[in-house]
Amino acid sequence: MSSDAVKKRKPKVIRNESGTPETKRGRAEGDQDVRVYNEEVELEARDPQQDYMLYKDTCADLAKLMAEIQELKAGSAKVGSVEIEERRTQCSVHFITLKKLNRLAHMRLKKGRDQTHEAKQRVDVLHLQLQNLLYEVMHLQKEIGKCLEFRSQHEEIELVSEEEFFQEAPAEISRPHVTRDDQHQLTLARLDWELEQRKRLAEQYKMSLARKEKIQKAIEQKREYLSSLQPGLQNIMQASLPVQEYLAIPFEHMQKQAEVARHLPPPLYVLLVQAGAYGQACDKNLSVSINGDVDEAKALSRPPEDSQDDESDSDAEEEQQNTKRRRATLGVQLDDKRKEMLRRHPLSLCVDLKCKDGSVLHLFFYYLMNLNILTVKTKVSTTADLSGAVSAGELLNSESLLNCLYASDHGKETPNPANRYQFDKVGITTFGDYVSDLGHPYVWVQKLGGLQFSSGGAQSGLTGSALSASHMERTMKLLRGRLQARLALHKQFSSLEHSIIPVSSECQHLFPAKVVSGLMRWTLMSHQEFTELGFVQHVLKADLVHETDLFFMAAVERGTARLLAAVVMNPRYPEVAPLFSLSLHWKGERSGRTDDNLRVMESEVNVFHSELQGPRPGLQLLTNQIQRLCVCLDVYLETESQVCDGSEGPKEFPREKMCLRTARGPSRLKPFKYNHPQGFFSHR
Repeated sequence: MSSDAVKKRKPKVIRNESGTPETKRGRAEGDQDVRVYNEEVELEARDPQQDYMLYKDTCADLAKLMAEIQELKAGSAKVGSVEIEERRTQCSVHFITLKKLNRLAHMRLKKGRDQTHEAKQRVDVLHLQLQNLLYEVMHLQKEIGKCLEFRSQHEEIELVSEEEFFQEAPAEISRPHVTRDDQHQLTLARLDWELEQRKRLAEQYKMSLARKEKIQKAIEQKREYLSSLQPGLQNIMQASLPVQEYLAIPFEHMQKQAEVARHLPPPLYVLLVQAGAYGQACDKNLSVSINGDVDEAKALSRPPEDSQDDESDSDAEEEQQNTKRRRATLGVQLDDKRKEMLRRHPLSLCVDLKCKDGSVLHLFFYYLMNLNILTVKTKVSTTADLSGAVSAGELLNSESLLNCLYASDHGKETPNPANRYQFDKVGITTFGDYVSDLGHPYVWVQKLGGLQFSSGGAQSGLTGSALSASHMERTMKLLRGRLQARLALHKQFSSLEHSIIPVSSECQHLFPAKVVSGLMRWTLMSHQEFTELGFVQHVLKADLVHETDLFFMAAVERGTARLLAAVVMNPRYPEVAPLFSLSLHWKGERSGRTDDNLRVMESEVNVFHSELQGPRPGLQLLTNQIQRLCVCLDVYLETESQVCDGSEGPKEFPREKMCLRTARGPSRLKPFKYNHPQGFFSHR
């Protein structure tokens, strides 16, 4: 390309990228040779794909021109030569083309972004409209649901049935010709009939209220009249107290006791009623009274809500104080739980059994609320002083006085099987550790209170008052018999400790007139001391001894012979006879296991004890057994043959008893049976 062609000026082109139409128009009017160029108009007419191909071709041409310039410079061409300038010019043109393509690309990008933004705005508007429509639909659905769930107040009214409505309602309200075919009209008619009925009932209610007020006024007048009588009646009752005491009809005492009895727990109430009834009907010497704190019992019977409301303030203060204290140890918590479980009811019963000699057996019955069992403690009051006999110390002991009133009823463990699981929760191994404080839970005590628990034995099927009534008479007789037996034993022990065997006149015929052997010692033994004796082991092996029995040692002497008798006395004496085990110290030591005659002597007092009962109820049995033992020792010593000279008895023990035969059989058994009134001894 020549320099003249390069220097030739081309027509001037004005780009219109941002100018206004007025500016463009002014320029066109001022210079008719200027052509207006608008790239936006050109952009709409151009194809992006063709621009892309133009961009690739321009880049390729530009790279080719650059390579040629590089070759020319390398081929010794001078800077500013015509070849290099021409190629530079072409490169500038290509650069202008690239700049134009770059502008067009940016314009396309801006236009695409603007279109995208406009489309997003349209989508947002449509989405907002959709959300508004959905919210409106949801609101309409809620309103529809409320309308569907609407329940009219008449639906809560219990209307009469349709059959009753048509039968009772008048025709102007029921309108059968309309309501039978139209459910809505039927409902309206039934509501009208309900309104009429309620108006009528409201009138009746007003009349009833007026009649009630009239009756209340009459009641108040009569109540005032009765209140005015109260002081006069109290004066009459006070004046009649001497008459009540004289006639033994304590009306006032019975009234007060009945008032307190309302707060007794059910078992103690059953016992109170049945014991009182039995005392009135069969035993005038039996009396029942209520002991304890009545106010505390009333607090127990009060509903829990009331007590909580009354003590709410104090409880809140205690809680605030307890939060500041150190938490109690596990041992203290268990002790508190044990105390709560073994808690007694505030009220108790006292049953007094009086005997003819003036002695009284006091029975104190307690109810353990959480264990649901009854316990009993005893006390004996006597007119005479009973402190003389040392060996009789256990006879009237409150811990053992009522042991085995019925067979095998020791009162050491609770008869309620459920208590075993309650004890496991608080760590109580056995209830026997607490009987000294709480009393003994004998089975007969539970039955007197109407309580019966399932056990291995047969059940009577009776409960409550019927169960108590079925055991009351026999139990009271056993209790009075136990007291009489122990008091009789107490007197007998006092004589036995002074080596005197009291034999009543009714029992004199059971023994010969002269008895040489005598009681030298009578002492009390413990169970441990009894088991250590050698001549009682056969009794222990036969399981004839229990820890609840009483154990005594009697020593009968005649000359150099000494007979020791270990006596086991069952708590049910005299129903169960005492058991004797003998050991003779004379020319060595002998016992019932080594000497047949001593065995026969044991059978005389143990087996044939029915002959020694005496007058009923057999309270002389023990002393008669000891007296029989002395007689048997006389017979044994007087009939014992002397080996050396063959005489009928040793010189130390002359013959004073008349015997038909001194010995019989290969065992040479002696005659120990006394025959009255002949006065001789014979074999059985």
